[in-house]
Parts: sequence; C-alpha cells; structure tokens
Amino acid sequence: MIDMPHLRFVHAADLHLDSPFIGIKAVAPENVASTLQDATFSAYENIVNLCIEERVDALLVAGDVYDAADRSLRAQLKFVDGLKRLDEAGIRSFVCHGNHDPLNGWEAQLEYPKGCTRFGEEAQAVPVLEDDPERAVVYGISYPMSEVSDNLALRLGPADSSTFSIGLVHANVDSDTKHLNYAPCSLDDLERSGIDYWALGHVHTRQVLRERTPTVVYPGNPQGRHPNEPGPRGVYLVEVDDGGDVRLDFRSVDNVRWERTRLDISIMENEQDLIDALHNSMDDALNGAVVRSIVLRIALSGRGVIHGSLRQSNFIEGLIEDVNREWARRSPFAWCERIEDDTATPFNRDERINGSDFLAEVLRTADRAKANSDLLARLQIGLSDLYQHRLYRQHLSDHVPSGDDLSRMIDEAEAILVNLLGEDEEP
Repeated sequence: MIDMPHLRFVHAADLHLDSPFIGIKAVAPENVASTLQDATFSAYENIVNLCIEERVDALLVAGDVYDAADRSLRAQLKFVDGLKRLDEAGIRSFVCHGNHDPLNGWEAQLEYPKGCTRFGEEAQAVPVLEDDPERAVVYGISYPMSEVSDNLALRLGPADSSTFSIGLVHANVDSDTKHLNYAPCSLDDLERSGIDYWALGHVHTRQVLRERTPTVVYPGNPQGRHPNEPGPRGVYLVEVDDGGDVRLDFRSVDNVRWERTRLDISIMENEQDLIDALHNSMDDALNGAVVRSIVLRIALSGRGVIHGSLRQSNFIEGLIEDVNREWARRSPFAWCERIEDDTATPFNRDERINGSDFLAEVLRTADRAKANSDLLARLQIGLSDLYQHRLYRQHLSDHVPSGDDLSRMIDEAEAILVNLLGEDEEP
C-alpha cells in the first residue's frame, strides 16, 4: 500500500426507517408512542448531523435503509432529504440495498442528489471523490430481490492495491445464526479480496470481525427497536491515515435506548422495598442513557417474602402503572415495557438439606460433588464429551470447566433443581 491522502467517512447500516415498533405503541402514552414512531428518523438525522459536524468525505450505508420492500413514502422522503443535506455540505453518499429494501421493491420516483451513488445488482467501483479518483474507491452491490443466496462479496474487486478500497455489501459472514443467511460469505473470502475496509450490513449488533488487513466491520443498527436490541446503537466514524491504517470510532446516534435490568427480591422485606427498587432502576437507566429516552424491561428473581404478592391478580400491572406514571411523563422519558416475574418463595437450605425427600438428596449430592475430587473428575470427563461434540462445541467455551468454574456450575445446577423441585406450596 502506497502513502495516500487522509480519508474520513461514516459507516452506517440497517437504518430500518419507519420501523413500526409493533405492540408497544398500542399501550404507551402519546409522548412515548410518538417518540418511538420517529426514533429511526431521529437516529438517521443524527447520522447526517454527525457527518456534517465531523466534515467527513462520505457516508456509507450498507443496506436495509428501509424496513420493508414496499417502503413508505415518508421514509423515502426523509432519506433523500438527508442525502441532499450531505450533498449541500460537499459530502458524498454511497448506498447499497439489502434483504429488507431490495431493488425490486416499490419505490417513488424521487430525485436523488448528484453526490449520491446507489449501487445496482451488478458490482460497481466508484471513486469516493470525483476530483481525486486515486484517493479511495468504493466497490458496491445491491440485492435485486429480498432472498439472495449468492456470495455477493466475491463479485467485488479485485481491488487496486495502489488505492484505498472499501467494499460495501449487505451480507452474513461465517453464517451468523442470529440472522438469515443471505449473501453468505466467509471471513477468508473478505481477506483474500484485496479490499482494505469491508463496510458490512445485516447483523444488528456491532462487531469488528477484523481490525486490519482488511478491516471488517458491522456497525449494527443505529436505533434499537425491541428488547433484543439493547444498549448503545450507532455508527462508526472511520479515519484512514496517510499510510492506509484504519482507526475506528464508534458513535452512538440512537434516540431511544432499550435496556434490561434484574432485581433480586431476596433482600426485600416488603412491597415498598420493591417499589423503591423499581423507581431506582428507572432512574439509573435514564441517567445511564445520557440524554436519551429509555424503554426498560425489568426481571425479578430470587426467593423472598414478597413473592406471594407478585402472584396476586394485577399486582405486576399495578407496579408497571405506578413507575410509568412517574417516569413516562419526563423528557427524555423512561418507560417500563415489562416486568418479568421469575421469583419463588423463601428457601432455607440448611433446613431442607436435613429432610428425607428427593430435594434433600439433591442438596446433599451437590455438597458431596464439590467436596469429592473423584466426583469432580468424573463430572469433568462427562462434560468433556459435551464440550467436544461437533454439534455443541461451537456454542460452548473453548475449555472444559474445572476448579472453581466447575463448583459454580454445580451451584447453578442446584439452583435450577431447587426451583423445579421446591415449587411453591400454594393452593
């Protein structure tokens, strides 16, 4: 790689503009529902503002601009308006389409700015800057239809080694099981391409698969849309130095943040303790979001005296109503989307272990296992077969538990069995 001029761009993906937020809007108050309705648009506006404030050379969007093939007119107008703002600021934009917004979906005939390149179903190479074509080149390709099984990454390149190259594609690298296996490719495919930076889309949780030679990045989606997309969401501000080295700077651009928290009822003496803990959780989540609204799911666990109250009809619904009455009216707001009850009645291990029932024998067996080196060794041998099994080893750690890890595993197994065998003796 020869020395090259300085280059800066923003890598975004999976905007899902006008995502419907199904379910929560039906029960949320107007201010919460309207904020959620506009959340994907607000995140996109934050991306455009970031590009302008940082004076980048280009914005790259790696597919799924829209939430559905028959994209809404509102989403299309908002997207084009943002690209026009970039064009007026002298910032180029490069867009490819993925499985949610394929080329054969319905599209209004809108005028895109001159500085925007939208890649088609055939691979294309376009200089980042028209007046300096040797500075950097974007290689891109789009989905012609929603289901693409071909390896599109193989169609990009080979890249010119004298120019910094960027591959823009919506793809599943190494068959990520949490996402549909569209445009599948391997990390080896990307490494052999000669492309310096792979700007990927499709996986909604940000991942840096490789830091350099080449740099391979999923920025994730810029706005979480449900409890399974928690935490900060955003884009990468990418800086390339004169020698071609890449620096990644993640920037959160989400407007509403989804979070989960867990509360242990075993330390609570009464219902007021629980109510106070719920309000403290809302406060902590809102403060941690840094001037963003929060949608929070709270899981209750442990064994405690208030378990019986949680089983009362409409008790949990009343808790949700109480916290939301206080926190949903704020700006930014905190909204408790759900309280999950995974609690149980109090359990005195010292008393139960001296019993004569099956649960008592389980507790005594757990103690013997942790104290007996022969039993621990036999357990480790049994686990070894599981951890080395060709079907299961990819989902487990790369070493069989031993020592303290094995003891903790026994404790966890005991807790599960106590919950199953020590079910509440309630009518």
